[in-house]
Amino acid sequence: MAARIEDYALVGDGETAALIARDGSVDFLCWPRFDSDPCFTALLGDERHGHWRIAPAGPVTGTTRRYRGDTLILETTFETDAGTVRLTDFMPQRQGASMLIRIVEGVRGEVPMHLALRLRFEYGSMPPWSQPHGNGLLAEVGPDLVVLHAPLKVRPGRAEASASFAVKAGERIPFVLAYGDSSLPAPEQPDVEQALSQTQAFWENWIGRFDKPCDWPAQVRRSLITLKALIHQRTGGLVAAATTSLPEMPGGSMNWDYRFCWLRDATFTLTALLNAGYHEEATAWRDWILRAVAGSPEQMRIVYRVDGARRLDEWEADWLPGYEGARPVRVGNAASVQTQLDVYGELLEAMHVASAAGIPRERRGIEVETALVHYLESIWDKPGSDIWETRGDPQRYTYSQVMAWVGIDRYLKGARTHKAAGPERVKRLTALRQQIHDDVCAQGFHTGRGHFVRAFGSEEIDASLLLLPIVHFLPADDPRITGTVAAVERELMDGGLVRRLKARGGEPQEGAFLACSCWLADCMKLQGRDADARTMLERVLALSNDVGLLSEEYHVPSRRMMGNIPQALTHLGVVNTALFLSGPVQERK
Repeated sequence: MAARIEDYALVGDGETAALIARDGSVDFLCWPRFDSDPCFTALLGDERHGHWRIAPAGPVTGTTRRYRGDTLILETTFETDAGTVRLTDFMPQRQGASMLIRIVEGVRGEVPMHLALRLRFEYGSMPPWSQPHGNGLLAEVGPDLVVLHAPLKVRPGRAEASASFAVKAGERIPFVLAYGDSSLPAPEQPDVEQALSQTQAFWENWIGRFDKPCDWPAQVRRSLITLKALIHQRTGGLVAAATTSLPEMPGGSMNWDYRFCWLRDATFTLTALLNAGYHEEATAWRDWILRAVAGSPEQMRIVYRVDGARRLDEWEADWLPGYEGARPVRVGNAASVQTQLDVYGELLEAMHVASAAGIPRERRGIEVETALVHYLESIWDKPGSDIWETRGDPQRYTYSQVMAWVGIDRYLKGARTHKAAGPERVKRLTALRQQIHDDVCAQGFHTGRGHFVRAFGSEEIDASLLLLPIVHFLPADDPRITGTVAAVERELMDGGLVRRLKARGGEPQEGAFLACSCWLADCMKLQGRDADARTMLERVLALSNDVGLLSEEYHVPSRRMMGNIPQALTHLGVVNTALFLSGPVQERK
């Protein structure tokens, strides 16, 4: 059975990532990249579906974990009656073969250890053909090859490979699992200590560039490191999470594949990276967006693979029992074909934010912006899906309409400098901007209830409306905004955190959405409620696990993390809100 969601830590190499439980088991790893099929899938089932565990052979009396300073090098310390042992896990930044390195180090006494390695490809369904390779083994299935380099004899087996050994104080025993192409020679064993030193230097040098004033520096640095780990180093694409199908409610069916890049997150990502001082990563993300959108905005998807590919056909791995029985286990994401009007405004705003931060607007970018706004003119008032990707009938969602206004507004502001729009277009768009604003205020605001509503003609509120003052649709002190924020605090709070939607009587409850809680803190700050804003952010930070990671949601009744982990949008919220509450930042306007 998989560990609790909050008991997982992350290591990665810039192109993929592994989830490691407190008990020393690697329970999820996709090779060769984030959105590839996993070779370890115990996270969504049990040990039968693939894992790699290294841990004391006997009872463990205590376990502590930490990342080594500001790095992605994980150190897990096991206490036993026989002594103490430290397990160091890391993945060197990929330059050739992708590798997961595990070093067993004796700290005190002599501790008997056990290694169990069960490779299962294609989401836990396909055992590889294996043969001995030195002390370790070599496994192949189709195009995939995995080799285990080991300093001691590992016994191959039909079900799993294993080894029993003891580690004494001062002794270091390294194991290397490397991925390669089955048509090529197996990856050679690296110099483990050199790889460790280089990995530590990489992370320390990268995070050392962060020097912005911040009242929560440790938490922001950890969130930035986590976000960097979710950015595909070659393409610049940011995946929403490292996992698929971790449920949004215990035992529920809201289990989605988040190992892809959402255009919805474009401005959140840019503002976080730019405000933290990471212009190179921000530029790479902007360029990824331009490549993904290409030359046809009417065919734009809302989500793409890390390389910008468009096909994310959704299917179910029905042989997997799911995390704690939560089924189905989904691969791919059918939301990619939804029409989400807000995405067009999101992209136009992202281009504006990048330009305002000094990232030059190139001709290609201006042409894409012009094509986007031209298409937006024709669809701004059409029904679509909402930011939450609910799979119901299309509606005119208030937030989507607001983002259409944002898109027109930001394009017009950019047109002052890039001159791509002639006088007639500027005049037409200026009138359209006002028309959309008037339309939202007339149909998206419920006079009787005193707040904006989720969709035109609705009486319900949802947390996306917290973004209206953040994108400067209306000032934070406008009575319509203060009424909306008050309604969120009155109707959507759960244990001091913000839910996306109002709970319905008798229905199972999803967790509170952590990014929305950060948005509420931003609104409080805009309203001059500084103390309330800080309390809200610190409430979110307190939910981090022992190594500083946050998932998508928090289930208040069970006091458990829910949803995919680590969740980029949550960590983006932490960075943006912490920096906003600490001093001047580049805002979304």
